[in-house]
Amino acid sequence: MSGAQRVLAGLIAGAATGLCLTGFAPQMAGTAAAIARPIGTLWLNALQMTVVPLVVSMLVVGVTQVADVAATGRIARRAILWMLALATWAAILTAFLAPWMLSMCKRSPDLVAALQAASGVDEAVPAVAAGGLAALVPTNVVAAAAQGAIGPLVVFTLCFAFALTRIPPAHRDPIVTVARGVADAMTVIVDWLLVAGPLGVFALILPVAVRAGSVVVGALGIYVGLLVAVYLVITGSVYAVACLGGGPRLRRFAAAILPAQVVAASTQSSLASMPAMLAVAHESGCPPRVSGLVLPLAVSLFRITSPAQYVAVASFIAWAYGIEPAPGTLAVAVLLAVVISLGAVGLPGQASFMGTNLPVVQAAGLPVEPLGLLLAVDMIPDVVATVGNVTADLAVVSRVTAVERGSSPA
Repeated sequence: MSGAQRVLAGLIAGAATGLCLTGFAPQMAGTAAAIARPIGTLWLNALQMTVVPLVVSMLVVGVTQVADVAATGRIARRAILWMLALATWAAILTAFLAPWMLSMCKRSPDLVAALQAASGVDEAVPAVAAGGLAALVPTNVVAAAAQGAIGPLVVFTLCFAFALTRIPPAHRDPIVTVARGVADAMTVIVDWLLVAGPLGVFALILPVAVRAGSVVVGALGIYVGLLVAVYLVITGSVYAVACLGGGPRLRRFAAAILPAQVVAASTQSSLASMPAMLAVAHESGCPPRVSGLVLPLAVSLFRITSPAQYVAVASFIAWAYGIEPAPGTLAVAVLLAVVISLGAVGLPGQASFMGTNLPVVQAAGLPVEPLGLLLAVDMIPDVVATVGNVTADLAVVSRVTAVERGSSPA
């Protein structure tokens, strides 16, 4: 079994155990939940300890990498602009779409009580999440890091990373090398912690299942359905972007990219889909000088569904706890989702989920405890996400090709 499959198995086992104890041995259910709760909290805390160094290092690496690529030529700059535009569009669309979709779903008060009990949170959750643009500039970046204030820390890190791009390479490269080493080391630690992922997720969901019963299973189903729906809408919008303003006709574009989408769905890997994408670009008449540069860039720097996922996760947690995020909080979540996605592409799947979603959730002033449960079911919508990412990569190729030719591609 893969790591994701083992974590999902831990989730299923924990939920089944909690439900069975509640139904057949209620006198043991409370004792089991009390034993499991600190184990799950310990595992989640261990994951959280890697977030600050991981976020700082991957942002430094991501921003400097994008700047270096943009300096290589006109085609690269155009490709990066399209990637940033599409990533921003995906995050903004999700910020409107996800809360609207969730508003049509019934939320049980038992779910909030169970999540609070499982995380050891006894106090009432505020009705409106705190946060906003005014709190984004830190007066003391060390204090912000110590307090886990991810939003201000990201703002400082972005300023620092952009400043690095303005100094000579001889002075910049050693810092970027250190940042890349820190990111790699944190990824190794996360991989170690994910070995215990099945046990951690088992311990997280058992108390929730004991307290909320089948409500938590339904909530996870809503989460999976939300992500799938958001990914499908974003993928559909990418078709429109690819085909407008000098691009190919919609039917022709859809038929051309279908083989690459099939490979993406079967492998769940954009990198593994690269040969199929290159073949699609060649058959569509894309110049090799465009496809040979843009597609490797897109695979290494761009996942259109990543910022959408970060915003959707924050929206789901706000809905589960009955929190109404303020407009400023949503704006912060969108901003962080886009910039964090720049440096997260190289991370492995489960490490990427925790290392990128947790900062956005924290910056939005939301509880992070549900992330361990959401991690366990992330592999289910990942098939649709990979198809969306591959579609967006080919859409970027189509747009850059159309601009380079100055007319509709053949």
